[in-house]
Amino acid sequence: MTPTAGPHAGPYAGTGRLDAARRTLELQALGDDPRIDLLVVGGGVTGAGVALDAASRGLRTVLVEARDLAFGTSRWSSKLVHGGLRYLASGQIKVARESAVERGVLMTRTAPHLIRALPQLVPLLPDLLRPGQAALIRTGFHAGDALRLTAGTPGALLPRVRRIDADRTRRLVPGVRTDGLRGSLVAHDGQLVDDARLVVALARTAAQYGATVLTRVRAEQVDGTSARLVDTLTGRELAVRAGAVVNATGVWAGEVDTSIKLRPSRGTHLLVDAEALGHPTAALTVPVPGSTSRFVFALPQQLGRVAIGLTDEDAPGPIPDEPQPTEAERSFLLDTVNAALATALTGADVRGAYAGLRPLIDTGDGSTADISREHAVLESPSGVITVVGGKLTTYRRMAEDAVDTAVRLRGLPARACWTARLPLIGAPGHGDSRPLPAGAGAVGQVPASLLARHGGAAHEVLAAGELTPIAEGLDVTRAEIAHAVSHEGALDAADVLDRRTRIGLVAQDADRAREAVEEIVAQCLGEVRGG
Repeated sequence: MTPTAGPHAGPYAGTGRLDAARRTLELQALGDDPRIDLLVVGGGVTGAGVALDAASRGLRTVLVEARDLAFGTSRWSSKLVHGGLRYLASGQIKVARESAVERGVLMTRTAPHLIRALPQLVPLLPDLLRPGQAALIRTGFHAGDALRLTAGTPGALLPRVRRIDADRTRRLVPGVRTDGLRGSLVAHDGQLVDDARLVVALARTAAQYGATVLTRVRAEQVDGTSARLVDTLTGRELAVRAGAVVNATGVWAGEVDTSIKLRPSRGTHLLVDAEALGHPTAALTVPVPGSTSRFVFALPQQLGRVAIGLTDEDAPGPIPDEPQPTEAERSFLLDTVNAALATALTGADVRGAYAGLRPLIDTGDGSTADISREHAVLESPSGVITVVGGKLTTYRRMAEDAVDTAVRLRGLPARACWTARLPLIGAPGHGDSRPLPAGAGAVGQVPASLLARHGGAAHEVLAAGELTPIAEGLDVTRAEIAHAVSHEGALDAADVLDRRTRIGLVAQDADRAREAVEEIVAQCLGEVRGG
């Protein structure tokens, strides 16, 4: 289906270009005609998914985000597209199957340009696994492979479970401990190049289908059919009337809909240089002592890093804009992963750290690790439709269920959902995507890192600026900074550093790049607003 924009899109009709000028025009259009079909509050992966689902069904859709796209939990994940193996181990069969199906959709149609198959190996070390644990893990891996088969994901995309020898193990993860190593068990899962990039691609594609995507716009006095919107950049207010309102604010859902009770869980990651583990090409998977379903992962990342995670800790109290890891979590992650490493990591090896809050539904007592990751779509007494719970991998199904509920309850004039067949901007099959193999292109060589982050939309980046690195030791180019402003809705340097490029995950990297980023952002914003 060809993207079609509504009558309020103006000169941006049918395009996925988000910039400051479009924001201004669409705020003006919304003020002139505040009647819409669906208002989506929240610009994380679920909110962006809801906006795309609704807009692609023909609904006049507005998404508002008080801060920036992917400002909250959506940028703090492990960047894994899970097949649901852990949920099998805890008996959550429905969640496990849904995860496997949605992983297949993402990897084969929606966003294959942003995802790669990642080997995950469990080293067979004598004092790492309890008696019988290797057999239990092997059984779990085969169950996960059965999920892959039932989901229809081909083995050519995600290879079958296998055991490899010690030499092959060391080639995949050179930093693994070798004394007593008897090889490893290997399974494959999907890995995003970056979670925030998925959110941006969703928002841009939603805009291409006619959605109005407004960051720095806060929703107040929200009920089932209306809200007051506040432009936080200018202070201007406007009232909108909607056929339905969907609350997709994640851990902040209770602030929009007071009937929602959540129990946030904090997941923490540490970032170390890939060199510290010998530049691994697979994820090192280390069982958490005393648990049958929890592991700590050392995950290769972009920008020459490895992310070590993941914790699952209660996080009561007010919701912070940026959750902070605790010292206990840092120690837990290092102690656990060090059990499988030849050279132990220390706090001095940690280059950065981040934590995110999972928006888990409060089910009463028990550990947050035991709370179901199943999502829910709920209608509040005020009529607001809230979608909460779930996982990044299952965002599309969550969005479909939320829009289906809005259509059913409010009688919205929507077509059937077809997002399982809808490629995002940059994906093969998307009308604006172009094949650009590394080493080719209209402007010199196309870096492999640029292709990994933008896929077929790399031609937009090539036209945006120079392909020189923004700072020594970083493979992010000046063109990508300019493109973030001209096409991806970035409105300041923080949007670029912290959410469009992820340079900001390591403070020293951000300090080295900030001056150049601020210069490019200022120049591009001047051109956009002046143009």
